[in-house]
Amino acid sequence: MKYDKRNLKAFTLLETLVALFVISLSVLVMQGMTRIISQELDSIRKSDDREWQNFCNLLRRDFEGAKLDNVQDNFLYLMTANGVRRYGVKAGSDDFRKTNAGGQGYHPLIFGISSSVISAQQNIVAIRLIFRKGDERLFIYAFSSAK
Repeated sequence: MKYDKRNLKAFTLLETLVALFVISLSVLVMQGMTRIISQELDSIRKSDDREWQNFCNLLRRDFEGAKLDNVQDNFLYLMTANGVRRYGVKAGSDDFRKTNAGGQGYHPLIFGISSSVISAQQNIVAIRLIFRKGDERLFIYAFSSAK
């Protein structure tokens, strides 16, 4: 059998080089996208840390000079110079807030909460917050004296 070069089906060198160029370009684009996504996730994580630090600083400042009244129905009650303050997550909301003893007023301290657990033993209070993103954080504070 005799082969005719004009009828032979094959890739030319130029077509092979173009295919390799396209593949390498695709790999470079994917690497760049992966790097950008990684940087975005890092910045989101850092902003969550900043929010948590601000929340902890707000609670510490509010708790200074206050006296622990009680923990009831997953709410923390404190005696302050301005009366009784209540801290906790209201049913149906996604924020940890500070209100008066009756739950009136609205001062959100942190958002994105799915649930919270507040417990107290003697003069030590533990506030465990579970965020919608799946993170879980624990805030512990020791009051100078109970009641």
